[in-house]
Amino acid sequence: MASMLIPTPPSCSTSSSSSLFSLRRSGAFLPSDFRARFAVKCELGESESANGRPVVPILNTDGILPKFLPTRRLESSIPANSRLKIFSGTANPTLAEEIAWYMGVKLGKVDVKRFADGETYVQLQESVRGCDVYLIQPTSPPANENLMELQVMIDACRRASAKNITAVIPYFGYARADRKTQGRESIAAKLVANLITIAGADRVIACDLHSGQSMGYFDIPVDHVYCQPVILDYLASKTISFDDLVVVSPDVGGVARARAFAKKLSDAPLAIVDKRRHGHNIAEVMNLIGDVKGKVAVMLDDMIDTAGTITKGAALLHEEGAKEVYACCTHAVFSPPAIDRLSSGLFQEVIVTNTIPIPDKNYFPQLTVLSVANLLGETIWRVHDDCSVSSIFQ
Repeated sequence: MASMLIPTPPSCSTSSSSSLFSLRRSGAFLPSDFRARFAVKCELGESESANGRPVVPILNTDGILPKFLPTRRLESSIPANSRLKIFSGTANPTLAEEIAWYMGVKLGKVDVKRFADGETYVQLQESVRGCDVYLIQPTSPPANENLMELQVMIDACRRASAKNITAVIPYFGYARADRKTQGRESIAAKLVANLITIAGADRVIACDLHSGQSMGYFDIPVDHVYCQPVILDYLASKTISFDDLVVVSPDVGGVARARAFAKKLSDAPLAIVDKRRHGHNIAEVMNLIGDVKGKVAVMLDDMIDTAGTITKGAALLHEEGAKEVYACCTHAVFSPPAIDRLSSGLFQEVIVTNTIPIPDKNYFPQLTVLSVANLLGETIWRVHDDCSVSSIFQ
């Protein structure tokens, strides 16, 4: 691997306090100009790299970068005649810019418009003939508009004679409709997979799918990117006592995810919240399996939508004697009234990633946003270079 630009580690402070955890390094993987709006405040100064772009801070105290998260690939590592092209939709352009910055390339120029009746228009502003094209577009709210935009972008690339088209979907919408639990229900996850495939995508890169079987709904290769290393790397910045830590799954369906997470946290003990759901976005906590008394509970889920499940789980943990509760998730959907629930004082800290853009109005003091740009950038690079992706997470 080419040499990397290694900046001076930043000094950080956080708005949330903890008797057990002390923040020693930056928890976000972002250039400085994207960081000022976050709940975690970092004093980066005006440090810039040689080409004038902001640098990404070192992510651990000993100055050694995680193997799968170098600060940045140097532009010299990418051939001048590279056939790799990256385009961004309108759903999360900031994340796309960070990914392109990490890879040392510029985002491709694309014109995306909406007609007065809501129809989507896409025109590529540069040639993609014979290129490997990566389209970065989560299907986050408004899900239908962003999904349609992704399909139109794929179609535009296919008709422009792109060699390979990869849909990079940090957040795959409709993933919760992955099976029939009642009669006459649709399996929308399969339908959306068919739509993306028929539009002309050759491959999909997705982050933390709601369930692993969703990969099988696609008739094209799917690279499943696990964002747990990003959250684990942030938690490693805090002094954690094994005796005081317990990982909690907010429902039975997330036990496998929580168990894998707990194993990587020094094989921490596991607790499970048993819930009964009476309708969509309506959950009722029934029981707690495991011991959390006097412990710091880390609740892990793939997404937070209305936050009903995770807040009721947190309330139960406090009733059972937990000293502090941390919420961790990859996808911050944050549908109302999620912000009111999450900022109610139940959580010491709410840790999410930027697979979904978070508007300024949804920021609150306990919120910490981590970037998955380096992780996705490394995945894109390895797919383009025909290298192993799974080795990133080993």
